[in-house]
Amino acid sequence: MTFEQIYNQMAWTRKPEKVEAKGGVIAVTTKPHTDLWQRTYYHFRNDNAPVLQMKTNERFFSFVVKTDFSQSHHRFDQCGIVMYLDSENWLKASVEYENEQFQHLGSVVTNGGYSDWATTAIPADVKTMWYRFSRRENDYCIECSTDGVHFNQMRICHMHAGAEEICFGIYACSPEDSSFTALFSDMKITACAWQAHDGQQPD
Repeated sequence: MTFEQIYNQMAWTRKPEKVEAKGGVIAVTTKPHTDLWQRTYYHFRNDNAPVLQMKTNERFFSFVVKTDFSQSHHRFDQCGIVMYLDSENWLKASVEYENEQFQHLGSVVTNGGYSDWATTAIPADVKTMWYRFSRRENDYCIECSTDGVHFNQMRICHMHAGAEEICFGIYACSPEDSSFTALFSDMKITACAWQAHDGQQPD
C-alpha cells in the first residue's frame, strides 16, 4: 500500500493541536499535557493522546513508519507507533525526550488497564527512528531501526483484546507543559516480516 492509500484509511482518535499531511509526510503538533498511561506505579490514568489509526482484520502483517522528533525539547515529548484498542488495551513504542544528554527508547503494553514500561537509554543526538509493528494473530512484535533497513527487536507481547479487528498507526504527545511537531514518513504495510517460530514446538 502507498502512503496515500494508508493515510486515506486512517482516522483520528482525538485530534492533535495541528496536523498537516503532504508529500508523504504527516506533521503532528502536540498539545500540552497529553499522554497514554494506565495505573501501574504512578497510580494515575492518562488517556488523551492523539492517535491516528486504520482498522484491519488481517491477522498477519507488518506496518513500518519513520519518525522524526528533531523538535522534541521537553521531558517526555514523544512520538511513535501505536495500537489503541480502547482506553485499557493498547501498546505504543517511541523515543521519549529526557534531557540534552540522553533519551528513552521504549515501549508500553497495556492489558486490562495496567501499563508497563520497557526502556533503554540512547544518546540525545538520535533524532529519527523507524519502527516495525508486526502481527501474528493476537501476538505482536515491535522492532526499531536507525536506518530503516536493519531492525532490532524491542519486545514481543500478547494482547488479550487483540485477537480480532484491531486499530494501529501513529501517535505523538507531550505529557508535561510542552508542544512540538513530530514528522511521520515512509509508511508502508507489508507481508508479516516477523517469521513463525522455528524452535521449540508448543506443548
